[in-house]
Amino acid sequence: MHFEARFSAVGGQGIIFAGTILADAAHLEGLNAAGSPTYTAQVRGGPTKVDVIVDSEQILYPRTEEIDFFLSLATASYHHFGKGIRDGAVVLIDPNLVEIPDEHRKLYNVWEVPVIRLTSEKMGRMVYVSAVSLGTMVALTDVVSEEMVREALKRRAPKGTETYNMKALSIGSDYVRELKEKGVKV
Repeated sequence: MHFEARFSAVGGQGIIFAGTILADAAHLEGLNAAGSPTYTAQVRGGPTKVDVIVDSEQILYPRTEEIDFFLSLATASYHHFGKGIRDGAVVLIDPNLVEIPDEHRKLYNVWEVPVIRLTSEKMGRMVYVSAVSLGTMVALTDVVSEEMVREALKRRAPKGTETYNMKALSIGSDYVRELKEKGVKV
């Protein structure tokens, strides 16, 4: 099993944390994982990403080559980092913040989830964007189990925020599962 994920946003949205939790969850499942964050010169407000490779074998080359899952929360980061995505990959965008070319909707399995709005309305604090984002990924892929993501999140979350992070993870996964049950896919 080999899986490549990319989470992209703008600096300050906390998306790098999502990559850390994904890698930790993979390790808890006995898989290998390597993460690689990238920041532009404008750290806060500039395009940022984290790539995570998960593999059942040793990872000899820690750079992504064909992304299987790509989440983007900003148009600038989508255009800056939306390269190397394999045909048919799951691409999740926040429709309120990301515009993608029409041809990408034909190339990829595109899902629209208002991650930022969900986080703001249901959590009241934007620090939980990474957990909501992870929840969407868990519901759209089978690379790691939700149980291991929860365990990794509990271990890494700042003391006193564990319950809130679990709720945020559920918000993301429940939203996508509801879309699937309704047969809604963009």
